[in-house]
Order: sequence, then structure tokens, then C-alpha cells
Amino acid sequence: MLVVFLGGSPSLKSRSNILLDKARQWLQASGVEVVTYQVRDFDAEDLLFARFDSPRIQGLQAHVAAADGLVVATPVYKASFSGALKTLLDLLPERALQHKVVLPVATGGSNAHMLAVDYALKPVLSALKAQEVLHGVFADDSQISYTEAGGDLAPALEQRLDDALQQLTQALDRRPQPIAPGLLNERLLSGRWSA
Repeated sequence: MLVVFLGGSPSLKSRSNILLDKARQWLQASGVEVVTYQVRDFDAEDLLFARFDSPRIQGLQAHVAAADGLVVATPVYKASFSGALKTLLDLLPERALQHKVVLPVATGGSNAHMLAVDYALKPVLSALKAQEVLHGVFADDSQISYTEAGGDLAPALEQRLDDALQQLTQALDRRPQPIAPGLLNERLLSGRWSA
């Protein structure tokens, strides 16, 4: 099972990246393969000028196409998700998230920004045809502290993140797998399935 992580913070030191790191550790301990992309890893001109032929963009597109699910993390700026993340999502094909489960994760200065996930990020993920967008996790800045080892989460936040990751793995396990058209025709012709 493959899950692609998209980090929407342009900063190296970021609370949303701490959440991503904790989620990565949790999923890898559960046997899930994780590939991580950060918006700051991309050339700004590739993002701003929509260079679909960029090798880094094509690598992201290939990983997303092969993925079973995604975890998308963003800081909340001006009551919405990161603009840099939006430019990256705009470079994905129209149906890039078809047959995929997505867990949105966001951080913000206060709980007043909690609805940014529902009203800003989820519609974009749905427009990319995500099969299922999970409830998600929002953390206000006071729930995440920086440490020399990376960061710590408040116990209540850590529990919410664990619960969301459990829901993600359950959703990945239950999602229907697409059937290749050639296989469907073969089964219909051989009489193993009736029309």
C-alpha cells in the first residue's frame, strides 16, 4: 500500500510538517509505504508557470497515480490553505485522486480557522475526484511544540491524529479496486460473470 504525503508549508520549520512526520512514522510502523513531497522541494517557476514537463512535477504525478491514498497537510493562511499547495494541486491531472482516499491535515493560529479544511481544501480535493475525503485533523498552534527532535503533540491532538490515521487505513482497506476493462470483457466472454 502506498500513501503520498503532500506538505503545503513553504517553511522548513512548520507545525503542519510536524503532523506529517508523526503521521509518516505511524503509517510506516503499520507497514504502509510513504512518499513525501513538500511544496518547497519544487522550483517556484515550475509551480507558477505550470510547467507540466518538469521532471519533479512528473515524478509527483506518477507517485499520485500509483498511490492508494494521500495525506495533504497545510498551514492555514488568511482563512484558507496554503497558496503554494494550491499551485501544486493545480498541476495534477483532472482525475488525479480518482479511486484514492485523502486525509486532510491543517494547522492554524486558532480554532477560528478550523473550517478552512471543510470550506477551502476539501472542495479542491473533491474536484480532483477523490473517492473519499476523510474528516481530517485540525490543530491550533498551541497543541504543537517544537523540540530538538522535531516536535511534540498535545495528548488530545495525538489521539485525534491516531484516530484519523486508523480511519485512513480502514478506508484504504475497504475501498473497491478498479477493474481493468480488458479483464471485465474477458470474464464476460468466458461466462464467469453474467451481463
